[in-house]
Amino acid sequence: MGIIARIINAVRGTVRYKLLVLVLFPILLMMPIALAVAIYWGANFTYDQLYIKVNSDLSVADDVFMRMQQDYLDRLGTLAESYAFRTALEIDNHQGIDEQLLAVELEAGFSYLNVIHINGNAGDVKQDSDARERRSSSSLLSAAQGHPTVGVEIFSAADLRTLDESLASSVELPLLETPRARPTTRSLEDRAMMIRALYPVKDSRGELMAILDGGVQLNANFGFVDAIRDLVYGPGSLPAGSIGTVTVFLDDVRISTNVPLRPGERALGTRVSNEVRNQVLDQGKKWIDRAFVVNDWYISSYEPILDIDGNRVGMLYAGYLESPYRNALWKALAILVLMFLALMLISSLVAIRGAKSIFRPVEDMSSVVQATREGKLTRIGEVASRDEIGVLASEFDAMLDLLHQRNQEILASADQLEHKVDERTAELQQKNEDLHRTISVLQETRQKLVNAEKLAALGELTAGVAHEINNPTAVMLGNIDVLVDELGSAIQPVQHEVDLIIEQIYRIKEIINNLLHYTHPEDYDGYMAEVDVNELVHQTLKLISHYQNKFRFDIQLELNAGRNIRINQQELKQVVVNLLVNAIHAIDPNGGRIRITTRDWTDKGVAISVEDNGTGMDEVTMSRVFNPFYSTKMQGEGTGLGLSVSYGLIRRYGGNLTVQSSPGEGACFTIWLLTEPELVEDEETIIKQLHAIERDSEVSRQQVL
Repeated sequence: MGIIARIINAVRGTVRYKLLVLVLFPILLMMPIALAVAIYWGANFTYDQLYIKVNSDLSVADDVFMRMQQDYLDRLGTLAESYAFRTALEIDNHQGIDEQLLAVELEAGFSYLNVIHINGNAGDVKQDSDARERRSSSSLLSAAQGHPTVGVEIFSAADLRTLDESLASSVELPLLETPRARPTTRSLEDRAMMIRALYPVKDSRGELMAILDGGVQLNANFGFVDAIRDLVYGPGSLPAGSIGTVTVFLDDVRISTNVPLRPGERALGTRVSNEVRNQVLDQGKKWIDRAFVVNDWYISSYEPILDIDGNRVGMLYAGYLESPYRNALWKALAILVLMFLALMLISSLVAIRGAKSIFRPVEDMSSVVQATREGKLTRIGEVASRDEIGVLASEFDAMLDLLHQRNQEILASADQLEHKVDERTAELQQKNEDLHRTISVLQETRQKLVNAEKLAALGELTAGVAHEINNPTAVMLGNIDVLVDELGSAIQPVQHEVDLIIEQIYRIKEIINNLLHYTHPEDYDGYMAEVDVNELVHQTLKLISHYQNKFRFDIQLELNAGRNIRINQQELKQVVVNLLVNAIHAIDPNGGRIRITTRDWTDKGVAISVEDNGTGMDEVTMSRVFNPFYSTKMQGEGTGLGLSVSYGLIRRYGGNLTVQSSPGEGACFTIWLLTEPELVEDEETIIKQLHAIERDSEVSRQQVL
């Protein structure tokens, strides 16, 4: 730690080492990072390309596998459509049938080839003796319906013995202990994977008379997998030292492969690793990745082999040895690292040597600065360097001379400046006071402008909302009418809910009209009626009944108003609902209290109060609660328009909406309504009227208290 500390102090103490660190930092730090990134990217890119290649190899192998199946089917089709074969069947020429079957079997490489007579009477014609039992298979049923069929089928040992005893003995394969394979109690694989082709044979009248049934055993069929390998991994497709391999699996057992177990021995009877089996056989997905194959790592690709019924019965594998690619990659990376190291060394040496010509003049300048700080008149003098550093040294000396001259001038002017500063300070204090007063006026003006803009925006918003909601509400009403007509008496169990929906839709339309009324009051003058506020409260409670199912709260009613008022009933109902919903949101959701009071307001009208025992509000919140777009709810839970709209509706009729609250003690909103409204739209008149109403309402509250 002592050496490191000394190095750090040396770097901090001199420009020489700081510049050296700055020059060498990109070389000693960034270049290793770039090297690491290049190595990481190169390795990943290389393996990505290997995985793309092996995936392409698997696609080719699968295509060859499918084409081979189709070739076997086409060979049966050629025999079935031949005149000689159909004639031999029609005249029951057993010898002719046997000769033609044997010729095709040898030529095409079928493990067995039989004729299945539809009537089951085959005479001495070579055929499956258990054909009757296997007629129920999907392939036989399809062929019996006249459809040529080919696909993979799994034959048990009993099936093989029925066909030919030699087939049963030829597929018996001992299972070998394989690293990474899933544990099993099996020791022998005696089943066979067959490419089974079935082709219907029709007589001259087009009627089905027999089915050609041919199978190609894939167990130990080295010619089959070698042919696929030669097509996939032809000469020059892999680097020297790598080998391409193809394998056919029955379940997870290699039954036909060219993967070597030992030199000159194929890995028959070995099993696939458990992780590959889980992904390919259990999940039905492809495997494209590194995999441990028998005794080495291969770039591998696996896909499930499906039988004719779509069941996963095995796997098709294509891959090549990884080690040649891995060795080539490490060799390339080693060369890259050596090149980077050589480049770093050369760059460092060049940087250190080149920096020496810069450090000395800089150190001279540092010495001059130190001497100048001590009051000495020292200069750098002539510098041999003619580059920017030399020019800087000359200019530095000139600057020192100029600074000395200016210092004297500054000292001479210091006294005058101090006097002027005192004078300016007094002036600034006076201007600061004036500025504070101006800022106060500007803030008041700004608040008025903001409120005016909010009210204008509210007008545009309400008009737009009303226009956009009208259309869907009309569609909803039309569709509900259709629904009621279609259901008829079946709607009785939900008739109440449907009526409630219709009622709410009409309420929406009323609210839309109220919004338009608020935006353009001149268009709705005279839309008023006598309203019993006590009855209106009861009607309003029905509209919020669904909240009682969601929240726990008690409602107390003190309905003592004796007067009726003239007002738009729906607008007043909208205001009361808005106050009740705000109260519900303010109280504890697990239990709260809301009290609704109606009373006569002296001889002027009626007062409606909605009081809760919720969280309450402070003075700042109460002063802004009726401002447009102001809300105490979380973002996304309110628009801040409810109370503003309510305030505007009540104010239009000459009334007022007030609030009393304290933090933690709930809030009480009171609607003051005139018996006969005084409809005014002039802003100045409204303000005067509100001041009068506020005075009267305060007197009334004092009387009640």
